[in-house]
Amino acid sequence: MLFTFLLIVQTLVALALVSVILMQRSEGGGLGVGGSSSGLMTARGAADLLTRSTAILATIFVGLSITLAAVASTRGDTQTIDTSLVGETAPTQQTAPQPAPAEPVDENGVPLAQ
Repeated sequence: MLFTFLLIVQTLVALALVSVILMQRSEGGGLGVGGSSSGLMTARGAADLLTRSTAILATIFVGLSITLAAVASTRGDTQTIDTSLVGETAPTQQTAPQPAPAEPVDENGVPLAQ
């Protein structure tokens, strides 16, 4: 139950992290907010907020990853190994395929007279 909850939280954090990264302004413009200074936040303030949000979400993501690994390693699930195929081997082919003859031959490999 705890593992499933943490996995769902991890997925939500990952989606938020991807969204915040895509909103940031890149060298080519990206999907970020415009550079208008008349908006609610200035471009500089938005960049600082997005950078801070990225760092926080990345820290949460790494922490959740470590926690999920620890929880997964201590789960009480018993693992069974399927032994139904023990002792069976795959069929092997001992003969190599024969190349096609350059001239017609009979079933004994003797060339046919032309």
